[in-house]
Amino acid sequence: MLDPKKKTQLGKRLNRIAGQVHGIRKMVEEPRYCVEILTQIAAARAALAGVGKFVLEDHLNTCVSTAIRRGAAEREIKELMDVFEKF
Repeated sequence: MLDPKKKTQLGKRLNRIAGQVHGIRKMVEEPRYCVEILTQIAAARAALAGVGKFVLEDHLNTCVSTAIRRGAAEREIKELMDVFEKF
């Protein structure tokens, strides 16, 4: 689970991404040049990847490390592998 400070950081990032997506929608409606739209889509995808990395790093440093200390590493590793398949 994320601590309150990290939740705040993620909330800010996600709000920025939501703004990017809203901007992309406006670009499509206007309409704007396709390459400009694609560039903004790439930026939003990169921002989401950054959020994923942030959450993954926190998970490794908290939940996974705790599971390893408790001798439950196999379950955590399987769970992580299942998540990686979705990426």
